[in-house]
Order: sequence, then C-alpha cells, then structure tokens
Amino acid sequence: MEHKQEFIEIYNANIKREGADKLLEYLLSSDFFTAPASTRFHLAEEGGLVEHSLNVYKRLKKLVEWEYGENFEEHISAESIAICGLLHDLCKVDFYRIDYRNVKTPEGVWEKRPYYTIEEKLPYGHGEKSVYIINGFLRLTREEALAINWHMGGFDDRVRAGSYAIAGAYTMYPLCVFLSTADLMASYLDESRVS
Repeated sequence: MEHKQEFIEIYNANIKREGADKLLEYLLSSDFFTAPASTRFHLAEEGGLVEHSLNVYKRLKKLVEWEYGENFEEHISAESIAICGLLHDLCKVDFYRIDYRNVKTPEGVWEKRPYYTIEEKLPYGHGEKSVYIINGFLRLTREEALAINWHMGGFDDRVRAGSYAIAGAYTMYPLCVFLSTADLMASYLDESRVS
C-alpha cells in the first residue's frame, strides 16, 4: 500500500498532460500495483512492478539532476522524468499469472508451491508495448517514446538480433541513455533477486 500511495503522489504531482487521469484510472483497475516486476529475476514478488517503477523514477531523477544540475528542467522536464520512470514497464500490466509446481521439501515431502509465469495477451514486444499502451491515454513526446521504447538497452531482443537503431536513439536523445541506465541500476543495485 505504501508503494501505491507514493506512486500516485508522484504521478499526480508531476504528470499533468491531457489523458493522465484516464491512464491512472486504467492502472488502478489493473494489476499494476500487485504484479511482480519479473518472474524470477528482480522483485519477483507481489507489488514488485510498482516498487521497480518507483526505483527507476528515483534513479532517473538523480541521473538527470547529476548531469544538468539544479536547472535540469531546461533540458528534461520533471513531467518527462515521471512519465518515463513510472510508466516504462506498463507492458507488464496483466502480463503475469500465478501457477503451481510440485517442489520436494527438505523432509522429502512433495508440495504445491506458487510461482509467477507469463501469460502474454498482447504480443507487441517490451518497450514498444509500453509506448503503445501509454499513447492510448496520453500523447508522449518523441524523446519520451524513444526512451521508453529502448529502455532495455542491450537486453532488448531487437538489439540482440543486430539492430543498431538504439544507437541513433541514444545519440539524439539523452533521456534514452538516462532511462536505460536508471532501469539497469534499479534492477541490479536496488532490488532483490531470486537465485
């Protein structure tokens, strides 16, 4: 509940664009605040997605402030930071489900244990799916759309397949570099991982 309230406060304080209210209604009616951030990697637990989104937002804000100083909004607005940090992983809304598997306990007894699995309902990709969902409610700037689209950096399937488009996005828009870095830092430095 604490993360949900913090998310809503940051969202309402910073995101004023037309359609922001409808997007927040969508999030409140979805599993966004209870979903995990992943199935077995970072924050693979209830509420992990909202916690991860807050961690990325905080890392992103610090990176932009570090780069540009107190006048950072001359370069990247607080609204863009909130949109990209808080909403970059909307592709994970209604994406996970709980299933069960048999696990042998140390005592040698088999028992059913829950785990998260993927149930893809909109096979649109990752970052590009988040852009698609957000644009259904509010209009992203080009820089915001590209930053969210490429936030996975080298882990993006398109990059691993040989696409160089990410380099163009990183060169043209510093927000792309900042968001990808913030996501990486949050995932690997701030969040618990399942071994």
